Amino acid sequence: MEVTFTRFVFVFALTMFAGLATGAGGLLAFFAKKEEESGIFLSASLGFSAGVMVYISLVELMAQAGAGLSAGYGSPAGGLIAVGAFAFGILATFLIDRMIPDVENPHHVRSGNEVRHAENAEQNERAKFGRAGVLFALAIGIHNFPEGLATFAAGLSGTELGIPIAIAIALHNIPEGIAVAVPILYATGSRKKALLYSLLSGLAEPAGALIGFLFLMPFLTQALLAVLFAAVAGVMIYISFDELLPMAETYGKHHIALAGVLGGMLFIGTGLEFL
Repeated sequence: MEVTFTRFVFVFALTMFAGLATGAGGLLAFFAKKEEESGIFLSASLGFSAGVMVYISLVELMAQAGAGLSAGYGSPAGGLIAVGAFAFGILATFLIDRMIPDVENPHHVRSGNEVRHAENAEQNERAKFGRAGVLFALAIGIHNFPEGLATFAAGLSGTELGIPIAIAIALHNIPEGIAVAVPILYATGSRKKALLYSLLSGLAEPAGALIGFLFLMPFLTQALLAVLFAAVAGVMIYISFDELLPMAETYGKHHIALAGVLGGMLFIGTGLEFL
């Protein structure tokens, strides 16, 4: 499967946009005026992101994967391969998530109060979070690599899937940026360093796209792309139900999170008709 330079630049730009949204999370953590307002925003945006991911995964990606693999391998073999790749995506993300202890887990929910407390933390508290700060770059890289690969695979198919997935992952990365910034702030007491780490952690996503491009392009066929679609659907379903929805409930009220989910589904369902 041939990929033009223009297509590569497009895919790379999408992953860069999604990845650097972690920096926006870092800024939100530092400059939100009211914790209640930031909580409502985070809850709604997390729910919205989950709605987009679930809709795209089950309605678009799995449908395209099943159709593409059935065309090459027949039915029901093609459909079963798609389901197997979907299950692999879920399992792989689960294993990655279990590799990282909660204290270093970038998806561990942290409240806005912790940001203010971190700036005034005692020396012993800073020492406790020092190891977490050192390990965060690796932790974020492990978490964000499959997301970069997901955006890469979707971007190859065009704007119809690439742009919505990049937006959904970017929204999901905003609270992730908060989760990165807080322990770094505990460890160093520096807002500049916390923001820098938030921005740098997002670079794992374009790195995932670049590595995916280098390793997969020599072997990329329509059948392999269909398998990637199904695996990416599994990754996004796991992220939605294991991380986004529980975090949305934690940051805000139940109905705000639910409204975000339904809004995300309606938004992406309508938007895909015009892309």
